[in-house]
Amino acid sequence: MELGPPGGSGPAEPGPRLRGLRGADAAASASSLSRFGAEAGCRAPAVAAVLPAGGSGERMGVPTPKQFCPILERPLISYTLQALERVSWIKDIIVAVTRENMETMKGIIQRYQHKRISLVEAGVTRHRSIFNGLKALAEDQPNCRLSKPEVVIIHDAVRPFVEEDVLLKVVTAAQEHGASGAIRPLVSTVISPSADSCLDHSLERARYRASEMPQAFLFDVIYDAYQQCSDYDLEFGTECLHLALKYSHIKAKLVEGSPDLWKVTYKRDLYAAESIIKERISQKVCVVMDTKEDEEHVGHCLEEMLKTELNHVKVTSGQDLQQIILEQCYNFVCVNVMTSDFEETQRLLNMLEESNLSILYPVVVISVHFLDYESVPLGQKMEKVMQIREFAKEAKKRNILLSGLLIYFPQVENNRGLEEQKLRESLRQGTTIISALIKERNSGLIGQLLVA
Repeated sequence: MELGPPGGSGPAEPGPRLRGLRGADAAASASSLSRFGAEAGCRAPAVAAVLPAGGSGERMGVPTPKQFCPILERPLISYTLQALERVSWIKDIIVAVTRENMETMKGIIQRYQHKRISLVEAGVTRHRSIFNGLKALAEDQPNCRLSKPEVVIIHDAVRPFVEEDVLLKVVTAAQEHGASGAIRPLVSTVISPSADSCLDHSLERARYRASEMPQAFLFDVIYDAYQQCSDYDLEFGTECLHLALKYSHIKAKLVEGSPDLWKVTYKRDLYAAESIIKERISQKVCVVMDTKEDEEHVGHCLEEMLKTELNHVKVTSGQDLQQIILEQCYNFVCVNVMTSDFEETQRLLNMLEESNLSILYPVVVISVHFLDYESVPLGQKMEKVMQIREFAKEAKKRNILLSGLLIYFPQVENNRGLEEQKLRESLRQGTTIISALIKERNSGLIGQLLVA
């Protein structure tokens, strides 16, 4: 058995919270299982998770196994590990990978600072990989460096959007019933074809459900089942709940799962997963500005328009940048008001680098500059602001996507109403550009100067 980075036995989140999880969040996560255990009249169980990750990605039709396919330049399996690491009451996470991918997996653990991860060698089939993971947790194995849990979660490495509430439901149900699994309604009707490829019969869709992950078991229940199961089961079976029923005579409690439990199976699913991740990390924008005195400055007008135009996005001001970074905001609009250069942008970039925020997700920083009718000519201003390219090259190495935005609003002599209208039009164009940069997170735009 190969172990991940040392010091991974305690609850920790990757990224900026490595320096300390906020007290309220940590307490809520740590106490959730204890609370449910108390409500059920029993103590909170020790919980571990096993992730079979030895697949080849054959159905996806790509040379890279799907669990290692990049989404926003980060391997898919890293997102799944992050989802499990956020749950502080999961003590150990066992990942079963093939021998040829062992070093790749170690590199992922190190690069993205994953904790509580142990590696075992995968088997040639899914069931054999899970069995190897269970053996690593069993006390009857030689040189065992992990403690046997009371409940074990089995989850897929390519289901990255599992939430704590679903994990909690299957664990508490497994503690009571011995086994539990998430289910979802069938999307299509299941039919049985005859030998000559004609319809033999179909199933009544309303009576059946699709079995999903995660599943949870009392450890002794599922481990005993695997020890008894036949070679045929290990070679051709896929359903863990069926093994618990067949060999341990345990009827699993079925728990309704959420739509987010879908599995990345085909190449198109990678694009869907990327879209979901982009949407999630685009829901918060921090506006950083180097002026407070002049509340009527055009920079404040831009902030107000962002709040109005970006529906369902929380726009906040960056008075306490350290706290905002700690809360994991991945989008920053840096308004350079008092200076014509990049002091405010550079200060923000330095803070982001120190925070390690960009380890897990790309951080978008948009450096905004204004050109009004009293400023230097447009050409000179653009030439100066084009220095953003040099900043962007260095920032990209740290997974920070930096772009420049020059907002131009001309003077309209003797017509203040028309002048204000043109200003609003420029700000609205700027807001549209900002929204696109945040949502798309397109590294091809890095360093470009965009003019509104």
